[in-house]
Amino acid sequence: MLAVVWHFWIAVALAVPAVLLVIGTIVGYVIKVVLPRYSRR
Repeated sequence: MLAVVWHFWIAVALAVPAVLLVIGTIVGYVIKVVLPRYSRR
């Protein structure tokens, strides 16, 4: 039982940063690449 709980928390500890990394990559791409194409000037 303890092994199942331990693996569950390892999965959470790895999945949350992975999702944040993907979101950060998408946001960074939009800010650096897409927004300068459509400048307000």
